[in-house]
Amino acid sequence: MNQLIGYLINGIAVGCIYAMLGSGLVAIYRVTTVVNVAQGTFAVMGGLIASSALSFGLPHGLGELVGVIAAGILGLLVGKIALTKGGISPISSLVITIGLAVAAYALEVGLWGSLPVSLAGIRSVLRFSGVAIQDQYLLIIAVSIVIFIGLWAFFSKSYIGLALTACSSNSYGARVMGIDVRRMGVIAFGLGGVLGGLSGILIMPVQPLSFNSDINLVVMGFAAAVIGGMTRFEYALAGGVVLGVVEELIAGYWQARYQLEVALGIVILTMVFEGALNARRGTAAWR
Repeated sequence: MNQLIGYLINGIAVGCIYAMLGSGLVAIYRVTTVVNVAQGTFAVMGGLIASSALSFGLPHGLGELVGVIAAGILGLLVGKIALTKGGISPISSLVITIGLAVAAYALEVGLWGSLPVSLAGIRSVLRFSGVAIQDQYLLIIAVSIVIFIGLWAFFSKSYIGLALTACSSNSYGARVMGIDVRRMGVIAFGLGGVLGGLSGILIMPVQPLSFNSDINLVVMGFAAAVIGGMTRFEYALAGGVVLGVVEELIAGYWQARYQLEVALGIVILTMVFEGALNARRGTAAWR
């Protein structure tokens, strides 16, 4: 039982990371209908830049902040490139994000090498009822709670958040009201960069990152977003937690190498279920 509690807490923490990545995908998709394949790159770049900032002597807190800001700026740049002024299709924007993610490999290998990089994080361990839990996992959960409360407040209370919501609900109506939909799309990419960078920095102390870690991260983030329907942050949070717990249970009681396959299986089942449900709704409406 104690072992199970440890797996559950670790799984919730890892799931929160996937939820933040998924929320970045949701923020971008809602406004632009673009699936940003470079979301995992934001996490890796944010983490690697934070590690370099700390190695240059910046104190903890400030070094991580530099990584988050850099990832946000990277998100804005990717948005600027993917969403050209003339307007291109979501498929073309998707291909652009793939190309930028691949191009980032060369930059990451050139600056940081091919070996995994870690952050110090919180090394202390909390012991509760015979269960040893790394404080870093508890920090991830605590920060995630703050982030998702912040996302709710941002999208429901702030002008930019309301403008982003308007663009996601009705882009044509938003244009009529004088909202620059492309600019909002670029801002959504910037928000995705911030969420990605933060997730990478939080996970690095327990899961070191390298140039090719973005593949696993973006798949897990996409899985969380798909479970949430690519539209709601709270659903992405639930989807991410489910994935994280399932992943930890598989690693603990079976074999860790099947984690990615299970995540893809959950995505496929979710999409099949949603497709069947939408088809049933369409048939009922036609009748």
